[in-house]
Amino acid sequence: MAYIFSWILLPARFLLGVLFLLFRLLNIRRSKVSSDPGSPRPRNFHSFRKVHSSKDHVVHRTTDRRRGVIEDLHLAIEIFIEAIFDMFHKAVHWVLSPSAVFRIFVRWFSSLICIDHDVLNASVPTATLGDNNPAPTERNLTLHQALNTDARTCQDVIAELGYPYEAIHVITADGYVLLLERIPRRDARKTVYLQHGILDSSMGWVSNGVVGSPAFAAFDQGYDVFLGNFRGLVSREHVDKNISSRQYWRYSINEHGTQDIPAMIEKIHEIKTAELKISKPDEETNDEQPYKLCAISHSLGGAGMLMYVVTRRLKEKPHRLSRLVLLSPAGFHDETNFLFTVAHYLFLLLAPILAPFVPAFYIPTRFFRMLFNKLARDLHNYPAVGGLVQTLLSYGFGGDSSNWVGVLGLPHFNMNDMPGLSFRVTHHLAQIKSTRKFRMYDYGSTSANMEVYGSPEPIDLGEYYSLIDIPVDLVAGQKDQIINSSMITKHYKLMKDGGVDVSYKEFEYAHLDFTFSHHEELLAYVMSRLLLVEPAPKRQSSEKALKLKKKGQASS
Repeated sequence: MAYIFSWILLPARFLLGVLFLLFRLLNIRRSKVSSDPGSPRPRNFHSFRKVHSSKDHVVHRTTDRRRGVIEDLHLAIEIFIEAIFDMFHKAVHWVLSPSAVFRIFVRWFSSLICIDHDVLNASVPTATLGDNNPAPTERNLTLHQALNTDARTCQDVIAELGYPYEAIHVITADGYVLLLERIPRRDARKTVYLQHGILDSSMGWVSNGVVGSPAFAAFDQGYDVFLGNFRGLVSREHVDKNISSRQYWRYSINEHGTQDIPAMIEKIHEIKTAELKISKPDEETNDEQPYKLCAISHSLGGAGMLMYVVTRRLKEKPHRLSRLVLLSPAGFHDETNFLFTVAHYLFLLLAPILAPFVPAFYIPTRFFRMLFNKLARDLHNYPAVGGLVQTLLSYGFGGDSSNWVGVLGLPHFNMNDMPGLSFRVTHHLAQIKSTRKFRMYDYGSTSANMEVYGSPEPIDLGEYYSLIDIPVDLVAGQKDQIINSSMITKHYKLMKDGGVDVSYKEFEYAHLDFTFSHHEELLAYVMSRLLLVEPAPKRQSSEKALKLKKKGQASS
């Protein structure tokens, strides 16, 4: 029987054995390379040259052993091969030793009878009581690393580093529920609000850890830090729980600048005024705002912030800001690379056809988001593949050398939730490039524009830069091929002509280097601009001032 089985299974065993040997050799070779301190490391592309320690880089730490798709397949194949061999081994053993099989069957049958008897006669306690805590407790099991993917949130990163954290839910005027996150200093009169760009989240401001993240740097300088999150998540947070996908994604950059940012800034104002009245009741300021609020924005967040300030000034409403620091802000896109230009014209051509069918661009199902997350891990675990993808993406974005592969591995691109891109936001950006003006969204008809703006054409925000009444710091990247430095210069010239107190600074960075990469000189520059804003001046309360006045008169 043994010879018969061996001849029948010889081809299958040979093929499986070859696969098993190849995988073992690959594992041994990789383990030798990683364990040998003197072995030369394979050269990599630009984005993989820097090695970040766990202290400097929270998200991409050396101890991170999440598996990618390739490792999962590798592990599954090994388990499958071992299971096949184990199955055939047991089958041969049972055929050649029928007495052993009979004994196993008898033991199994007798143990089953004993279990039934014990279950009928035994009493099962409802809870196990401990010595220290006699009350039964319920343990909530949260599969935080389900399927070995990174599902950490901004809260996890902040709390892990020992900083305080607070989550605030903000509801906009049109019903969207936004997450405003905070590293609180409740008694601070210096406040900073950070707003991310396109397909990003608050995670971008903390992803470099304690040393290189703007959020932690501001907190360490005594600021109360607020991290804003735009609308546009796959989870579709809205007061209407049954809102359709088409209705949820029906927004442009207009809503970021006229709904999201106003709602978050008003919430900050409400919180700060209430807290400062409680913590410092004897102190008053010279105006109704007992704190100074600065804003740092990147890319699309910068465009939204400029739209917010201009529209608030047009409506003669307070914007509550003391200074704007805009890192490679969107708004002008006249000069783009060839790929973006072709995509722009193609998108404008197909927009009327796509609009009814494509409300947004995002990964809709949990399975494909999990697959995306694992593929991103493969790009890190296999540097050759990651370097190739990094090079392709860099050339695809006109030579922009941002760490694209690193950004794809950020936890906000996880299986549970993920930022999406509204069709109207994309259409709005295409309109801006086509008209060569920083305008609000064109609804496509005179009547629709008249209803929203009171004019047949959308508002040209660049024409109203003279209304900006606070200092603005514009920062551009010389290697930025997403928003060329010449487009930041266009913002600067319009503001300068409008009499705005504006400064301009260039760094030798790519587009994503402003938030994702650790650059000490950029961080030092941003903090130096924030420090130009002094805290709200204090004055004593009227009762104290009256007492001091009477005391002075009596002594004289």
